[in-house]
Amino acid sequence: MCFKNKLLLFCIIACSLNIYSEVKPDLTRLVDPMIGSDYHGNVFVGASVPFGMVQLGPTNMSKGWHWCSGYHYSDSTIIGFSHTHLNGTGIGDLGDVLFMPTTGKPTTFKGTFTDLSKGYVSKFSHSEEKVKPGYYSVKLQKYGIKAELTATSRVGYHRYTFPASSESNLIIDLAEGIDWDEPTETHLKQIDARTIEGYRYSRGWAKNQKVYFRAVFSKDMRFTKVVEPVFRPRSKDSLNVQKAVLQFSTTKNEVVEVKVALSYVSCENAAQNLKAELPDWSFKKVKAQAVAKWNAELAKIQLEVKDKDVKKQFYTSLFRTMISPSEFCDVNGDYRGADGKVYKANAFVPHTIFSLWDTYRTFHPLQTIINQKRTADWVNSLLDITEKQGNLPIWHLVGNETSTMVGVHSIPVIVDALLKNIHGIDAERAYKLVRFFEQRNDRGLKFVREQGWIPADKENWSVSKALEYAIDDYAIALLAKRLGQEADYQLFSKRAKYYANYFDKQLGFMRGKLADGAFRKEYNPAFSLHDEADYVEGNGWQYTFLVPHDVEGLINLFGSKQKFADKLDSLFTVSSALNAGASIDISGLIGQYAHGNEPSHSTIYMYQYADQGHKTADRVRQVLAEMYKPTPAGLCGNDDCGQMSAWYVMSALGIYPMNPVNGEYVFGSPIVDKAIIQLENGKKFTIVAKNNTVKNRYIKSVKLNGQIIENKILLHSQLISGGKLEFDMSAQYKQ
Repeated sequence: MCFKNKLLLFCIIACSLNIYSEVKPDLTRLVDPMIGSDYHGNVFVGASVPFGMVQLGPTNMSKGWHWCSGYHYSDSTIIGFSHTHLNGTGIGDLGDVLFMPTTGKPTTFKGTFTDLSKGYVSKFSHSEEKVKPGYYSVKLQKYGIKAELTATSRVGYHRYTFPASSESNLIIDLAEGIDWDEPTETHLKQIDARTIEGYRYSRGWAKNQKVYFRAVFSKDMRFTKVVEPVFRPRSKDSLNVQKAVLQFSTTKNEVVEVKVALSYVSCENAAQNLKAELPDWSFKKVKAQAVAKWNAELAKIQLEVKDKDVKKQFYTSLFRTMISPSEFCDVNGDYRGADGKVYKANAFVPHTIFSLWDTYRTFHPLQTIINQKRTADWVNSLLDITEKQGNLPIWHLVGNETSTMVGVHSIPVIVDALLKNIHGIDAERAYKLVRFFEQRNDRGLKFVREQGWIPADKENWSVSKALEYAIDDYAIALLAKRLGQEADYQLFSKRAKYYANYFDKQLGFMRGKLADGAFRKEYNPAFSLHDEADYVEGNGWQYTFLVPHDVEGLINLFGSKQKFADKLDSLFTVSSALNAGASIDISGLIGQYAHGNEPSHSTIYMYQYADQGHKTADRVRQVLAEMYKPTPAGLCGNDDCGQMSAWYVMSALGIYPMNPVNGEYVFGSPIVDKAIIQLENGKKFTIVAKNNTVKNRYIKSVKLNGQIIENKILLHSQLISGGKLEFDMSAQYKQ
């Protein structure tokens, strides 16, 4: 065959295969959702779509701190597949509407660890388990049933492959929730031979949770409602709970499918959600659509790096930043407000699951880069919650204020979005709501207003509360300045420096201050108690550096940059020993630096302000390599709704929001060779690390669009305008 004919044949084949069209890589293949499912990660394992209402996944029989997501890699039991889960929070809740396929004589008793044969619980093996973004499957060994799960935003899609059996079943158990969640009212109703609906009200971390559902099955089933008294450990009483047994027969390898739509408003709305999002039966199609949605989100950062483990860790971390906040409204716009009433959303999409004590530090600044439209929805959700519950949210969960942790960090999230000019947020409305922070009297804030410090003998966690409040005050000050509120700018700027009131210059630590103005007499900076102490989930070593909004002011308290750097050195080299009773959240220790918990997350980058940025590079590379591993035990602490993962993403790129509000990113030590960030305005921001190796960890120089940056700072306004940031890496550092 002549060359001309060969070329013609190749072109015909190429066109038929469409190989000349742009082929988008399947980035979900680089994600390992099992990372963080062991040790303290507490991550969600299952099927979902980005920021979806449904997180459909397996629930183990075990309960307790390590099972806060309902699943822990060390376990080998499954009691069913529930439709709501939290990701890495460290506190258990949700686990609503549990379905379990079985064969044999049906039972609504889940079983016990001492005798697994008597309940519906089944063993499983990780070797027969698969999980990727948008898909989960496992074989239930007790029954020989293969379970597959996928999801849309509001609908969980189950696909069960049964053995031949005249006694095949689906158990619905509305008693079950994760950890300390317990039912308060339940209801099940058969609509027809293939349709049921119901609701589950519960209390736990969320005090008054209401979840409704509509389920449709691919074949007729005999429906039997069972009402059983269920003991509630927290309430120490029993409640009659509705469960159901759905019975049918199956041939060998017969597939039975179930579509379960959720709503936080009503069963009628759940039915609408089902009709709108999943009207037909095609598990393969829905799975493909879920994978496509994940790929669209993951493609917002296109990465080039030689190390395959780094690439896997990066995209897994990016994936973890796209689970929550989750949608909290129905397809018709209905949602349940923070006052318990039902409203219609018009100008924004309501969301829930705001782990603000964690996520204001890195997660939300990252999202202002790659998810501006969603950021506007989240901020408007926070403002809506504020108006309906009468106070700014602290940790909001499915219509409930949990008030968990310290600070009021909806404030920096709201302010940061406004200062970055994200569209769709009413600045005057926002300012009115955050300004009320100064009038609050709860949680030690009256002491802040009246005397400038929170007495350790009057208020628990006094130091932690005060340091976090100073960050909130700083955020309000910046917004006041933007809006021309000069008096307020001066007031909140003064309050933002109240952190200095806790600094003992003689010892060089932030420590508890009593009502008479004196410091506590006895002091051990490594001492920590989980519940009753001056610090929450930390100690004096970790909290002394929690001044990300005014590092220069903190340095001045130490007397010089060198003294400050020496103190930072000590943080990383002092003994990691902790006392009995210390918070389990203090994990991922290097000295007393605790990467497994959020107050430490900005500390490494403080070396830059002391003109010792090479030490930031050393420690960033150490943490990226040692505290993040591509294994189930690969997270050194709770993922906390994506905050731990966001730290990895930003640090791997070489930029970090030390100050979570002022729109500045400091440089660290990038471990990627190249990253292209796709911005929502249609522009691209490219980061290149030249000569980047394990040894070449130090930034020799950095250029933005060809111009040298001297001040070690990248502005958000520069990033969002598009362009190219070039790091020239070296094995030698510059003083």
